[in-house]
Amino acid sequence: MSDFFPTNYEVPVKESGYMKFEQGENRFRVLVPPIIGWEYWVDKDGEVRQKGERPQKGDKPVRVKDGQPVPAEVGDGSRHFWAMVVWNYQLKRVQILQITQNGIQRTIRGLEKDKDWGAPVGYDLVVVRTGEDLDTEYEVMPKPKKELDLVVSEAFKNTHINLEALFEGKDPFATNGAEDLAEEVSKKT
Repeated sequence: MSDFFPTNYEVPVKESGYMKFEQGENRFRVLVPPIIGWEYWVDKDGEVRQKGERPQKGDKPVRVKDGQPVPAEVGDGSRHFWAMVVWNYQLKRVQILQITQNGIQRTIRGLEKDKDWGAPVGYDLVVVRTGEDLDTEYEVMPKPKKELDLVVSEAFKNTHINLEALFEGKDPFATNGAEDLAEEVSKKT
């Protein structure tokens, strides 16, 4: 090893308020129940992106609450999503996780309905991602139930996230909703 970089130097990771499933294990704890809805994309001129079209720079997601009508021009170009506040163990921070993968949704819903597991606010989940592009696969594994760590609880109390802002096309980190969310999580744990 050379002395080109300082000892213990690591390339910084771009901080994001959103968790994404990386290759390998992705461990997280759900902190609040998800918001549920449908998502589609519009280009910078407000035109709907059709199914299969990849979003481009300047495109924006539009989210509609579950049970509300999606505009007809969207056709079958919308995706069902869950968005929830989670603790990302890899980055050691509170983030928003949006799940659109049906298999992950079915597995988590199955755990939630199972009397032995229940709502995933009482245990960690690990999603293992393998493959790339159309060959990407996900496996969901629950971890044994345990109390929420005090460090996680404190970080959550000090993070301001308003998930409902996603339905309004606003920044969920710009509004103060942490007290309400923290109160809700304390009821669940």
